[in-house]
Amino acid sequence: MHKSILTSAKVILVFVAAMFTLNAQAQQTDSTQTDTTVVEESSEATSSFSTFELEPEDTTQQTIGKMYNDIEFLKRFQISGYFQGQFQWADSSGIASASGGNFSPGIDKRFSVRRGRLKVTYDKYFSKVVFQTDMTERGLRVVEAYASITEEKFYWATLTAGIFNRPFGYEIEYTSNMREAPERGRMSGNLFPNERDLGAKVTIQGPKFGIWNWLKLDVAMVTGVGSEDANVGISDYDKRKDLITHLTVNRANRNEDIKYGFGVSYYDGGVIFNIDSTKKVASYVLNEDSAGIKTFHVDSVAPDSYAPRKYYGIDAQFQKDFKWGIFTLKAEYIQGTHSSQGSTTKAYQSKPTASNPVYIRKFNGAYFELAQNFNRPTSENKFLNTIYSIIPGQIVVKYDWYDPNTEVKGDEIGKNVTSGATGRKTTNATDLRYDTFGFGVAYFLSNNAKVLAYYDMVTNETSKNLSGYTQDLKDNVFTLRLQYKF
Repeated sequence: MHKSILTSAKVILVFVAAMFTLNAQAQQTDSTQTDTTVVEESSEATSSFSTFELEPEDTTQQTIGKMYNDIEFLKRFQISGYFQGQFQWADSSGIASASGGNFSPGIDKRFSVRRGRLKVTYDKYFSKVVFQTDMTERGLRVVEAYASITEEKFYWATLTAGIFNRPFGYEIEYTSNMREAPERGRMSGNLFPNERDLGAKVTIQGPKFGIWNWLKLDVAMVTGVGSEDANVGISDYDKRKDLITHLTVNRANRNEDIKYGFGVSYYDGGVIFNIDSTKKVASYVLNEDSAGIKTFHVDSVAPDSYAPRKYYGIDAQFQKDFKWGIFTLKAEYIQGTHSSQGSTTKAYQSKPTASNPVYIRKFNGAYFELAQNFNRPTSENKFLNTIYSIIPGQIVVKYDWYDPNTEVKGDEIGKNVTSGATGRKTTNATDLRYDTFGFGVAYFLSNNAKVLAYYDMVTNETSKNLSGYTQDLKDNVFTLRLQYKF
């Protein structure tokens, strides 16, 4: 910064000196025509001024060129971010929640900074570097840190390496400051905590203004570990890497008032559950015991074995631009095999242990979302403007479900293991299905700020064999959020 200031001052000084020189020469010419005495005085002045040596013209141009390059360099940096401060009110104290995390014991109302993002991007033609952090009352953590380079011959292939969004489905990569509902669905939060992972990705897509830009393929190799905890980093704990692929199509009609897209995704990964045969870390799968009760039993304790993570997903989006605003419909469905812990289906953040073995479950889940934006017209009539001002900027309705174990239903869950059946584990509350219906309204205070009021109604599967889950839990959550982005 100081260097740029000095350079600018130098150029200004050169210009000022040049102006003085031209002025002196003009005075000398005028004096020659009017008074010989003045000519002599002017000659002395000119002789005296000639002791100031100006820089050559090419040096001046180089200085100006350097200033221009400095400005161009600074313009390649982009600083952006957003803040989400919110108040939440739950039906009961200390509930487990997918709406911004579990409530602390004894707490049913809370203030929080849901996200406080600061993003710095250096963008130079066909390459860029991105750093993003999250600053909340829970701590400071790295959200993104990656470099991306596009080949400059055909402009079809882009290589990305670092910590970036997992390219699976639509909701995972859809930025939180644009999302209509406060949070992603329960399924997304369990399968892909923090949405990001560490690895490398190749993107195949036609040039921006080419005829094939509507088709896109992402192929990524990642560690398979994601963390939304400020105190837990994204670090690898086994030698196997997970494969993610996502093929998408995005089209529009001639007038571009109708846009639509769809995609298919595949995830192929695994969780190592026994890196040392002496530790006897087991994996459990579900089947029927001798009495016909579905319980978990030991599948393998072989060294260097992996429990599978295989997901299959489809997603679709539709958008129509009406005179009164934009209507949007989104949907996504995922099913497959997920390996996690006995007490949670959230993906592993560290390697399993003998006290925390791997449970393999079949799962499925989906979400469906409707959103309508409203344009706010202006009128010379104050009464009409008052009416227009109370119209919400957007309304949204969303339904999602997540069934972490599709092989057991209702009262099958929690049945005791048959007496004498060694090595078996009973199913528990982790295997219950959750359905969530949410709706809300958003008021746009400006192009940068909005207030969102949203209510989640959560329904859990029940079982007479599970204490505390014989009926639906009181775990609905109301969220009032202020968001500002820049």
